[in-house]
Amino acid sequence: MSKSKKTQSLIQMGLFLGIVVFINILANARLGNFALYRSFDLTEEKRFTLTDGTKNLLRNLDEVVYVKVMLDGKLPAELKRLRASTIDILDDFRGQSSLVDYDFENPMAGKPEQVNARMEQLRKEGMFPMSFTVKKGAQRDETPIFPYAIVNYKGRAYPVNLMENQDMTQSSDVVLNNAVSLLEYKIANAIQKLQETNKPNVAFTMGHGEIGTNERKDFEGSLRKFCNTGTLFLDSVTSISPEISALIVAKPLRPFSEKDKFKIDQYVMGGGKILWLLDMVRMDKDSLFAHPEYIPGDYQLNLDDLLFRYGVRVQPNLVLDLQCSPIWIATGKQGTQQQRQPIAFPYHILTLSNPDHPVSKSVAPVNLLFASTIDTAIRTKTPVKKTALLSTTPRTRLQYLPARLGLDFLRYIDPEKFNKGPQVVAVAMEGTFPSMYENRLTPEMVSGLTQLGLQYKSVSVPTRQIVVSDGDVAKNKYLPTREQVVPLGYNDVENFIYANKEFLQNAVEYLLDKNGIIAARGKEVRLRMLDTTRAQDEKTWWQLVNIVFPLLLIALFGFGYSWWRKRKYARV
Repeated sequence: MSKSKKTQSLIQMGLFLGIVVFINILANARLGNFALYRSFDLTEEKRFTLTDGTKNLLRNLDEVVYVKVMLDGKLPAELKRLRASTIDILDDFRGQSSLVDYDFENPMAGKPEQVNARMEQLRKEGMFPMSFTVKKGAQRDETPIFPYAIVNYKGRAYPVNLMENQDMTQSSDVVLNNAVSLLEYKIANAIQKLQETNKPNVAFTMGHGEIGTNERKDFEGSLRKFCNTGTLFLDSVTSISPEISALIVAKPLRPFSEKDKFKIDQYVMGGGKILWLLDMVRMDKDSLFAHPEYIPGDYQLNLDDLLFRYGVRVQPNLVLDLQCSPIWIATGKQGTQQQRQPIAFPYHILTLSNPDHPVSKSVAPVNLLFASTIDTAIRTKTPVKKTALLSTTPRTRLQYLPARLGLDFLRYIDPEKFNKGPQVVAVAMEGTFPSMYENRLTPEMVSGLTQLGLQYKSVSVPTRQIVVSDGDVAKNKYLPTREQVVPLGYNDVENFIYANKEFLQNAVEYLLDKNGIIAARGKEVRLRMLDTTRAQDEKTWWQLVNIVFPLLLIALFGFGYSWWRKRKYARV
């Protein structure tokens, strides 16, 4: 080859390499927050596509968000998937904003005294190690892990438990799949909370026998992480302030006056959000224990017409389900010792969560006590979307009032009679709600509004409400002698905590959500399990496909290339 041709070849190679480098630079470059590169999500469920709410949140960042993830070092194979998925999500975040940065850390690295000091510091910040079960054939190994991500923004930090509230009774594959599905929501939600300079205000109504401060301490404590909480006596205010972002009506026992209902109605018309936690039947476990036969009545709350106008009816009945939590039953005495045994109690139902709604997605069973059914087939004057959040299993019974109840039936439960099918016990409503007082305004109501400088509204702006047919879902046990709060959803027979608090916290976050971040909680990452039986049966075939077939292709290519060269140069 001549010298000029060599020079020309080198120039061409240099130009080619320069173009490749230039394209590579462009593919990783940005103009401000706008990335010059693009990616395509070809998955069926769009698992790698961020929701619009998350994108808007990230594009409006004005300072660096730094995420430190505690998933480094030697991890079980199952957790490596969670680590890889976390990297993918954070890379997607960084694709939307150059102000997102992250790093991984192994909290177990270092000398024992360093690890102990680090563990103590993390505990003070509310982060605790958890035990992750790894299944190896017939063996089950317990591995301690620290599945946390610490989100830092403007000098503040928010810890995120990537495995929080997972149902650890499920297989590790399902648990990890649920954790992966919630990664975007949990990290985006943490950023949103750190951005808020003023926390939203959430008020518990009082004055109608609602559960007290000690009985809602666990629930209220979880809300205080992201909002301000307080109480509101409806009879002491002329109207409900719009500064109250959400209202919680938690197990009232006495009727609401028309004045109080009118205040609630106009609060909803102005865009107010309400979480209704209602008992319709005057029933509790102690009443059954105290009487051989008990005839429960219904709570006359005077809310039926208001809820009916909004599109639901909480029925005055009791739903029984064979999927239920147990209680202790006294069986006699042995000497001076009281003997008791656990027995399944169908009135304490364990719910099924709707996987297609962000409030209930991936939520473990919620324990409802003496719940009623909710009728959602009510037509409304304005468009209201109603979605079941919690329901029973198909193996249910219904008891309508009046009814004679006792504990003897527990000895003779006939599964054949539990045939009423799934029943809705919690529902979300979203849309524009009609006022109950349209064409029903009294002169007193008109005068009160005029004095306040307010105008009556007959239709609400778009807003949300949630109705749960059990007030005890938010009620924790309180031991006054020890001043101790028993965790919400705790069952002392099983020594197990049900997901009551997680569900209620999700419900309030859904009501308060303004930026659409909650939509990320509804994302689905489908678990495509390997058919192990088929894989074992076809093992030899796939070994041939993956080992022999590629070698044959290489040999065929070599033979063809050699033949082509001989033919080409033979002609010359």
